[in-house]
Amino acid sequence: MHILDIIQNSIAARASLIKLTINEDLKNDLLTIEVIDNGQGMPQKDAEKITDPFVTSRKTREVGLGLPLLKAAAERCAGELKIKSAPGKGTAVRASFKYSHIDRAPLGDIVGTIVSLLATNTEVDFVYRHIIKGREFIFKTEEIKKELGEIETNAPQVLKWIEDYLRENLNELYGGD
Repeated sequence: MHILDIIQNSIAARASLIKLTINEDLKNDLLTIEVIDNGQGMPQKDAEKITDPFVTSRKTREVGLGLPLLKAAAERCAGELKIKSAPGKGTAVRASFKYSHIDRAPLGDIVGTIVSLLATNTEVDFVYRHIIKGREFIFKTEEIKKELGEIETNAPQVLKWIEDYLRENLNELYGGD
């Protein structure tokens, strides 16, 4: 849910390109999740304050819990949260966790998260990169859109193909040593 929340923040910041990188560095016992966008960004001094639950840009409620909860989760697992941003240049959010920490939550359904984002955000290009055991998988919606031509990426048969493609490649990524 943290990943979905960060990406929703990027979409709200009018990003047209969002890059998600998950690095499962087992050798160094480190999980890193990074989301980089080309959205509107913010001054770095504001980026440093947004992990305060009572600081939010929302107008509907005066608390924002997504980033504060991610920061707490990272710190609870001997990790940290770093945010870099600049107006007009976008934002980078990087959370790290001790991989083997007993309190580290599982990644969850990454494929389902990506598919749901694609279903509702056809105007955004996504790059999903996943690294584990020295192996890497990269998925780029820009490449899919070129192949599809006039067909939308949120067409049911396209989403099903993307879901199967992601699951197959992640299974391959996790398989074998």
